[in-house]
Amino acid sequence: MPRFQTSDGLTLHYTDTGMSGGTGTPILCLAGLTRNGTDFDHVAPHLSANRLIRLDYRGRGQSDWADPKSYTLTQEACDTIEILDHLGLEKTAILGTSRGGLLAMMLAYSHRPRLLGVALNDIGPEIAPEGLAVIGGYIGRNPAAKTHAEAAKLMSERMAGFRDVPAGRWEEEAKKHYVATPDGLTINYDPALRDAFQASGDQPAPDLWPLFDAMAGLPLALVRGANSDLLTTDTAAKMRARRPDMIFAEVPGRGHIPFLDEPEALDALQRWTELL
Repeated sequence: MPRFQTSDGLTLHYTDTGMSGGTGTPILCLAGLTRNGTDFDHVAPHLSANRLIRLDYRGRGQSDWADPKSYTLTQEACDTIEILDHLGLEKTAILGTSRGGLLAMMLAYSHRPRLLGVALNDIGPEIAPEGLAVIGGYIGRNPAAKTHAEAAKLMSERMAGFRDVPAGRWEEEAKKHYVATPDGLTINYDPALRDAFQASGDQPAPDLWPLFDAMAGLPLALVRGANSDLLTTDTAAKMRARRPDMIFAEVPGRGHIPFLDEPEALDALQRWTELL
């Protein structure tokens, strides 16, 4: 099980698949806020010509838990650079889902020479308060469902903006994000992530457009769920106006976040990888 140690002594889990020993373009896959490398299970088979590196952030998935004060974008960006150094990668592309996209933009601003390109999954420099409120309602809390089957059924009923998702897909998602115990399901990340999320929400929202602009000249793609409550149509339009060359796909029947194996998403990612 691949693991590496950060400069502050944590052990983080990652996977390194595809052409890890060959010439495939490396793509670092960075997941959503409460999620982990399994976020990319659905798209990974479609990117098999590339070297896919999937990191579990501190406090998530199979990585060590830490002081909640370190669950910040700044620290996670540092961890991201450290895994690149650990793997001896001078440059990589980044496929960033939600929080992972924010990290990609931060790295474009602070470590641009390390990046080959960026693909953003349902995230931009402006984050809708409605979507943040939804996250605030569940982060750090175990689900009411007692079994994976119950959790899958609740997901199918409550995931805003999602249409025509096979029942089996929700079952897969439930098993990825919840651990079955004799007392019911538990989240598979540090519950204290809620404290870090709330602390960040108490601060004035920073202007993230300079981070977006830092990606100028890099191959850039944006996948948006047509029903997303986090990335509005207005923000996506501003991003496209700012980067007319940005590859863009809007996935119908998806909210926050698309699974990335939808035809529209795959077409955008294929065109993006051809530019790397």
